[in-house]
Amino acid sequence: MPTENYIIQAISEHVSYVGGTYPGWYVGVTADPKDRLFSQHNVQQKEDAWIFHQALSSDAARRVEQHFLDRGMDGGPGGGDGSSSYVYCYKKSSNTNP
Repeated sequence: MPTENYIIQAISEHVSYVGGTYPGWYVGVTADPKDRLFSQHNVQQKEDAWIFHQALSSDAARRVEQHFLDRGMDGGPGGGDGSSSYVYCYKKSSNTNP
């Protein structure tokens, strides 16, 4: 599994490639990234920009999440549970929630 630094770099590069500023993106942690992205946040799989990576642990995922929250991404700490080892991120659009 990728390290925290690898995940941070991968998400940073994805955001840079897609475009927009960090406040226009949402970051979170979950145990089921596809359900969280496509069902709960209403991200459109083919139309919207999104990315997720599995971290080594829930704690590692939360540290990655906090890295991006500290830099201005939307979201909030404290979501998920002890099985939430995935970090997900998407560019907010008119159809996403939020």
